[in-house]
Amino acid sequence: MTLNNRVNAQPLVAVTYGEELARYGFGHGHPFGFDRLGIFWSGMVERGLTARVDVVKPATASREEIERFHSRGYIDQVVQQSIDGEGFLDYGDTPAFPGVYEAAAWVVGSTLDAVRRLMDGRARHVFVPIAGLHHARRHSAGGFCVFNDCGVAIEQLRLRHGVRRIAYVDIDAHHGDGVYYAFDDEPEVFIGDIHEDGRFLYPGTGRADENGTGEAEGTKLNIPLPPGAGDHAFFDAWARVEAHIDDAKPEFVILQCGADGLAGDPLTHLEYTAAAHRRATSRLCELADRHCGGRLLALGGGGYNPRGIADAWCAVVEAMLER
Repeated sequence: MTLNNRVNAQPLVAVTYGEELARYGFGHGHPFGFDRLGIFWSGMVERGLTARVDVVKPATASREEIERFHSRGYIDQVVQQSIDGEGFLDYGDTPAFPGVYEAAAWVVGSTLDAVRRLMDGRARHVFVPIAGLHHARRHSAGGFCVFNDCGVAIEQLRLRHGVRRIAYVDIDAHHGDGVYYAFDDEPEVFIGDIHEDGRFLYPGTGRADENGTGEAEGTKLNIPLPPGAGDHAFFDAWARVEAHIDDAKPEFVILQCGADGLAGDPLTHLEYTAAAHRRATSRLCELADRHCGGRLLALGGGGYNPRGIADAWCAVVEAMLER
């Protein structure tokens, strides 16, 4: 039964799922494979979660929508390399393949569809698993990320929905540089980012003294953690992020909940359990209820260990359902 068919029901948790999202990935042994969506969904089935959420189909984005964040010249580059299917879109992390433009447009479109569902009340919380591509800059790809759906969503909220105060929280092990530097001078985009110290991990950014520029100084919070940091260190850092976001009184909350901070991820050195993701999601649900009618959009982000992907992302969905 879909949300529209439920009579007198409260808005539900929605999860985006469909083969179009699985098109975003890279082959030939690349860490960001095509199997990540299936791994997550198997975890959902095993935990009996699929019947408790509103499963929605992916949507694609128009070029006009992508241009709200990315430059025309960069989009032209992606279109051309999508036809050729050759080379890299950055300096070696993000390979082109035939249809890469269309695959990335499905990610952006699914995130924008989630924004619309939250803004018109069809859902209270939404999770999009293959999304949260936070490294792409306005003029370039980066770190497995072709288009920055997080950035597009923020621009969409501001330009099309009239939302002024937006909170972006990022718990991916890698610093969300593409979002941070796009909005570091925007005083009404509030950022809280917990990540592995950039001295040890890509992209090498996110120092504690990077807290916004100009009128936006103090609206950003970066908390780098040392390699080997586990749940205790995360919870201590989380208390600071939570207070920062609560003080911001946001009208919309975005959570980039990359699973690569869980112990055993092959690309990082953190040692979280899924309790970190459960805590972050649960507390953001409470803050969203307090400040913005529950509007919380969670985006899957990174994660390259199958068990970590299933455990972290299912914990996010479970925490949403508990609200």
